[in-house]
Amino acid sequence: MSKSTEQALSHISPQQDGHGKKVALVLGSGGARGYAHIGVIEALEARGFEIISIAGCSMGALIAGIYASNKLAEYREWVCNLDYLDVLKLVDVTWSPMGAMRANKVMNKLEALIGDTLIEDLPIPVTTVATDLVRQREVWFQRGPLLRAIRASIAVPGVITPVHLGDQVLVDGGLLNPLPMMPILSAHEADLVVAVNVTAQSPQPVSLEELLLVDEQDERTRLERDHDANLGGWMDGVRAATKRLWDGFGAQDDEWVEEESIEARGQREWGKLDMILESFDITQAALAKYKVAGYPPDVLIEVPKTVCSTYEFHRARDLIRLGRHLADEALERRMPGIASDAAE
Repeated sequence: MSKSTEQALSHISPQQDGHGKKVALVLGSGGARGYAHIGVIEALEARGFEIISIAGCSMGALIAGIYASNKLAEYREWVCNLDYLDVLKLVDVTWSPMGAMRANKVMNKLEALIGDTLIEDLPIPVTTVATDLVRQREVWFQRGPLLRAIRASIAVPGVITPVHLGDQVLVDGGLLNPLPMMPILSAHEADLVVAVNVTAQSPQPVSLEELLLVDEQDERTRLERDHDANLGGWMDGVRAATKRLWDGFGAQDDEWVEEESIEARGQREWGKLDMILESFDITQAALAKYKVAGYPPDVLIEVPKTVCSTYEFHRARDLIRLGRHLADEALERRMPGIASDAAE
């Protein structure tokens, strides 16, 4: 670490008594696990912390923007009421070779929440991080339309279509910087830097239920798994569209059904999408580990990447609970005895 960076970090070191209340918050990428960021924010606010700066990547950028727009409660209510089929209905498949989905339906919902807000008009500084494929470098959004900044940051390569801005081709910031520590170095008034890594590596796979000490699943979760096992014709269409994406636009219909059924091949090709997301997860986990080593935060909250898959967006309620639980533990370790003003 350079001397200038060390000096910058020293400006945001916690007070000697450990009771500083101003927080610079870093929210990492990680798909559905990013719902845990909501629980972390709730834990901080319950203890009277004031979040004065946020840097976010991908899902972390989305939560950062929603929070800074003072719409987190509305967003939380929406996502907590999404079941498996609701999430699938938000998937808008495209024929573009640059991605399988457009994310228009999700962005329309966000637009209804936050409108045409500009980042510079937000009450607290927000930085979202994307990756420019043309110049192969990070792009920090600290001004301009918030929705565009979020959309660029969540564009998982090969899965969600990129954002074209001038001569830039912008995709998910997690490709280069899944845990953006550097943007918050300007928050000189902060007492604590709190970072949330939702792609944390763990020695052994651990489930969401194990971390939350859930002995049995409720009716909602069981219904979700039933949907997962038998999604019907709508999911068949998504699989077929995804299969055509991989094969390119030149395949003929009779070529699709050679040697095996559309259903069988569709299941196999959908697995390729899983492979992209899992590969991206592994890369982000390794990069986040290096970021933490290079710029260690005062409080690090780690959500193991094994708690759920990247696209399990129907599990918001439990993932928010997990974020709150892990934040409580991390804050207690850092500042033993600090009280929460709200019940679990």
